[in-house]
Amino acid sequence: MIAIGFSTIFVKIISFDMIKAVLLLAPIFVTLFWSILLNVDNQNLNAPRKMLGKVMLMSFLVFFFNLLFFIPLPTIYPLIEPFNQAIALLGYPLFYVYTRLLTVDDKFSIKAHGIFFIVPIVIFIFYIIGILVTPFEEYKTWVFNRSTYQSNTFGIQYLKIILLIIRITFLVSIVATMIANYKLIKKHGDKAARYYSDMEDSGVNKVAWINFAMFTTAAVSILWSVLGRTYFRHEMNSDAIVPTIISIVVSLLFTTMFFIIGWLGMKQKVLNPTFEVESEVEIESEINNLLLGVQDIVLDKILILFNENKVYLDSKLTIQDIAQSIGTNRTYISSVINQNYSQNFCTFVNSLRVDALEKSVIENPKYSLEVLAQNCGFGTVHSLKRAFFIKKQIPFPEWKKQILP
Repeated sequence: MIAIGFSTIFVKIISFDMIKAVLLLAPIFVTLFWSILLNVDNQNLNAPRKMLGKVMLMSFLVFFFNLLFFIPLPTIYPLIEPFNQAIALLGYPLFYVYTRLLTVDDKFSIKAHGIFFIVPIVIFIFYIIGILVTPFEEYKTWVFNRSTYQSNTFGIQYLKIILLIIRITFLVSIVATMIANYKLIKKHGDKAARYYSDMEDSGVNKVAWINFAMFTTAAVSILWSVLGRTYFRHEMNSDAIVPTIISIVVSLLFTTMFFIIGWLGMKQKVLNPTFEVESEVEIESEINNLLLGVQDIVLDKILILFNENKVYLDSKLTIQDIAQSIGTNRTYISSVINQNYSQNFCTFVNSLRVDALEKSVIENPKYSLEVLAQNCGFGTVHSLKRAFFIKKQIPFPEWKKQILP
């Protein structure tokens, strides 16, 4: 039975015009690719990355189920419709949990995060009830012809109300997620720069772009919802230019945005690695302790580590490594560096790396950028160029031309 179903899907797909078929399949393959990769990269696997993989999996299922709608499969798809709607509603709550795992929560927990999924689950249950009280043939006709099908029966009117609730809930979840994510990133984004030494890991640019890409997919989804899937299904068998262009743009935007989300998500590290939530009283207490003589001791130990041991040459260095070496806590380290150098941990470390870079270029002018980045602790060429420009306010290649004969 399953084999027959898949063979039917395959036959239906290849019967489409090839370009339209590719456009339908592109976002499916992109989201499936990232849903797998984000969950199997054992070397870099962490709670946020796994959660983003779940977001990609939900997106894949929505695109795949919509493919079944477009083919169409009149017997199979109506049974899938309530699951499709519920999964679509789960996408943005899951994305909010992803941002929480980057900033305030160290792991996923049904007890802590389950509250964000209650509304989609409740709506799913009410949708199922609507299907049960509606004759299946009538329900099936309505699913494929919502914009034109007219009926005053209780079941169809009930389902129309549920569909309206779904659309309102989807819109509210998008707005709420974007606002909540922005607040979390703004509040906790600076903690990455106080923890990581690599410029690539210390900023919020990647997660900000992920948030923007999700907002773009939301806007496209709203367009999809306003025009209605019936509109796009009709376009599949139409030669009309305008709907064809809209369909191409929608598919390309979905594909591009989800590829960007997956690519940046693979690189994004936790913004608040220690998940510390410091109160003003705690911060004031730490500063007072530093003023009572601890500061000089901590500063001397920091200088030994950086000037004599040259720990900044380790591209994976974190403030936690320094705290453990000295035998104190991260807040002391961060406060000492800030008070004495007016820099956060990341900027302080990379300033020393830039000094080492300048010396290395003068002594070894034929070294490649890759070798320089590795030898001076940057990890990547991009990190090298970024750190150099921040300190010198001049691009590295231009500076190199000026100082070398």
